[in-house]
Amino acid sequence: MGNAGVNAGPKEIPENITRNLFEFKYIIGKGGFGKVWKVQVKKTKQKFAMKEMCKLRIVTKRSVHSVLNEKKLLSVLKHPFIVNMQYAFQDRENLFLVMDLMTGGDLRYHLGNMRFFDEEQTRFFVACIVTGLEYLHINHIIHRDIKPENLVLDNKGYLRITDFGIARVLSGDNSRDTSGTPGYMAPEVMCRQNHGIGVDYFALGVLVYEFMTGRRPWRGRNRKEIKDSILGRQVQLKRSDIPEGWSIEAADFVNKLLQRKPQNRLGFNGALEVKNHAWLADFPWKRLFEKALEAPYKPSEDENFEVKVNADWKDDLECSLRMSSIQEYFKEYYFDRRKKVTKEDQSTVMVRQNRPQSPI
Repeated sequence: MGNAGVNAGPKEIPENITRNLFEFKYIIGKGGFGKVWKVQVKKTKQKFAMKEMCKLRIVTKRSVHSVLNEKKLLSVLKHPFIVNMQYAFQDRENLFLVMDLMTGGDLRYHLGNMRFFDEEQTRFFVACIVTGLEYLHINHIIHRDIKPENLVLDNKGYLRITDFGIARVLSGDNSRDTSGTPGYMAPEVMCRQNHGIGVDYFALGVLVYEFMTGRRPWRGRNRKEIKDSILGRQVQLKRSDIPEGWSIEAADFVNKLLQRKPQNRLGFNGALEVKNHAWLADFPWKRLFEKALEAPYKPSEDENFEVKVNADWKDDLECSLRMSSIQEYFKEYYFDRRKKVTKEDQSTVMVRQNRPQSPI
């Protein structure tokens, strides 16, 4: 795993990737730039999820950098605990991003149904997330938008991290890079300070708190109110706050992740100190990596967790046919997992092997 130069994918697919190679089954969602389809390769019958994104909408929303950034990062990343990109291509009006199909739905959907997860389920989810984050952080990438919507389940109940639009390669000065989701955003990001991998572990702490209690630790009607709440008090779960069936180790894990000062936060020095925490110290990391564990929470086989949208759904902004002026933005938008990545993309990150590490 982690070797971005490995050729993958069916050899039967022709050299140039176009939308004509795919059978569009139905729309399974919609995003800020267009639709998400369930598709099938006509010749091989392989199934994928495909984002169809309107170029004009991307330019209008000033999101060109975000869209190109996601494709560039995913072109050099490959791991069993992230949603991997298989192909990227375009036509005159749209960009197409072909990803692993995750049929279990996202955690926001399941959290909405369940309201809570128990400690065993949460511990398993956390282990999946930490494994994915470890791979990203080893490669000097911070995700910066860890939240239930960006964590998706496969049909066995394993979680993967998705949506790399605001992920970034670590840099010495990123204080102006303040994108993220209020409620999951670390204080150093909200306060426009330089930030590192600790922002992802702060968001993980918010998630565990939410799974445990059914609510987020800091709330507000807008970004300012949430920021004021975070800066106004340090969240600290007490013994009396711990729900029935949860351990004091779990509460300690949350408390250490939610430290407002990044240097005091669990994970500031890397994934290994997270794995070494008493709550996770005996977790079977190797078996998780091999996906040999029985997941304690599985999507029901009787339900379809894909969010179907009427096939006639259209963007509220129609893409213009006069697109010549914006084509230059997207001239490099192409990727084929079967081919080696370019030297330019490879220089984005130094992709390393990610083997499961046992706690010391």
